Amino acid sequence: MGKREFIALAAFLMAINSLAIDIMLPALQQIGASLGVESENHRQFVVSSYLLGFGCAQLFYGPLSDRFGRRTPLLIGIVIYIVSAIGIVFVPSFAGLLVLRFIQGIGSAATRVITISIVRDIYGGRQMAEVMSLIMMVFMIVPVIAPGTGQVVMFFGNWHLIFLFIATMATGIAVWAYLRLPETLHPANVRPFTARSIFGAFKLVLTNRIALCYTIASTFIFGALFGFINSAQQVYVGIYGLGVYFPFAFAGVAIFMSLSSFFNSRFVGKLGMRRLSHGSLLGFITINTIWLIVQMMSTEPMPFALFISFFGLAMFQFGWIGSNFNSLAMEPLGHVAGTASSVLGFMSTVGGAIIGAGIGQAFDGTALPMVAGYFTVSIVGLIFVLIAEKGRLFQQHNPAV
Repeated sequence: MGKREFIALAAFLMAINSLAIDIMLPALQQIGASLGVESENHRQFVVSSYLLGFGCAQLFYGPLSDRFGRRTPLLIGIVIYIVSAIGIVFVPSFAGLLVLRFIQGIGSAATRVITISIVRDIYGGRQMAEVMSLIMMVFMIVPVIAPGTGQVVMFFGNWHLIFLFIATMATGIAVWAYLRLPETLHPANVRPFTARSIFGAFKLVLTNRIALCYTIASTFIFGALFGFINSAQQVYVGIYGLGVYFPFAFAGVAIFMSLSSFFNSRFVGKLGMRRLSHGSLLGFITINTIWLIVQMMSTEPMPFALFISFFGLAMFQFGWIGSNFNSLAMEPLGHVAGTASSVLGFMSTVGGAIIGAGIGQAFDGTALPMVAGYFTVSIVGLIFVLIAEKGRLFQQHNPAV
């Protein structure tokens, strides 16, 4: 498999997760009405239940892939994803839908943990950051087109068709991986699947200052993103009345993130992960601070053009932070890449989902809770980066990173 095909496949494997979230955002109102959900904020549980399953299951896929290889656990996870998506088509209640969404998240977790492990098996240092940036660039195409795709799918029927669509897409990606993806786990890195071995690897992850602190920083930053995803439909449609144009606004911000990932892939080899991500984090804080001040100064919603400008600039910085923080956390843990990826993924996803759910549930008909949430998590993220770096930003530890 050539590098371009590998990047494309890895991106689509990770995009299975994004697809399961973003494509149904335009359908949340219809899902709620169909299954008798009265509270607008309770519709957000369609996203939160998936993210919790996605986060919790990551603890298991890493150790499994370190023992049995990358391919088999990956394909099993995708099958779980597909079967649960089909099951949702026939679900009779909102509670049943949430259970199946949780299970779908369990299946999707394999694509996140194992894809990152595969990248770490093959690449390290700035090269890993470059490849991850290219993967994220392709991956970010999904949030650009997914909400619009969901809107189009519903023109041909109700929200059930969306789950049939994502099951079909996942099946195609699974066949591609089965036919083309080689086993990348080196025999020397195979670890026994025992409690002692697993907890030993967990200890390595949790006692590594750089890995742990960058993971916690990522957790809070991703919490902001999840908070927006939870309340995106309410902000764009409820506050700004975009209606069917909601997917276009969502896509516009996703394009900013995709461009950011592309530029990161171009610059990270020259400037290094720390310089790029630390500068972006400071930019993220600056934009969020100004955004919060402007939001608090008015009792009326800020003009949509101003809102989307602040949001787009903030998420442009986010694109430089995400892939670099993840690579910095994984860099010292290549010898336990699978378990490391699972522990770090569990922490950032479950923690981010909880933080995001808190931001989403605070929605009060205005954008203030979301903007305040962005400001708060950016400050907390900076604190943990400073702990990781012993108070010194922009310092290269070695030429590779």
